[in-house]
Amino acid sequence: MLVNALIRRAEGAGGSAMVLAKGDATAGAVLLLLVERGANPRFFERGLGPDGAPALIRSGPQLFAEDGEVTAYWQRRRERDSDLWVIELDIADGERFAAETMTLN
Repeated sequence: MLVNALIRRAEGAGGSAMVLAKGDATAGAVLLLLVERGANPRFFERGLGPDGAPALIRSGPQLFAEDGEVTAYWQRRRERDSDLWVIELDIADGERFAAETMTLN
């Protein structure tokens, strides 16, 4: 349900969303690959913030030297967790958008 909401809201807001890997429908965590116009890739996932409240947490490398490194990162994560969903969102201000959609704000 969360993945469908992300996709619908992204497309409704003029962005795009794509499921890169399907996880478990009920128990799978969601790894978000956020880009803006196909550039500046960064990963986030839901976790606990410093205050113990649910938050969107930066995940993975801060910089990628090559496009292949982006794919390699999420594929390594999937090898360790086959229930993991991987969603690419291409939308302006992706962190805010994802946090609002995942009701973290």
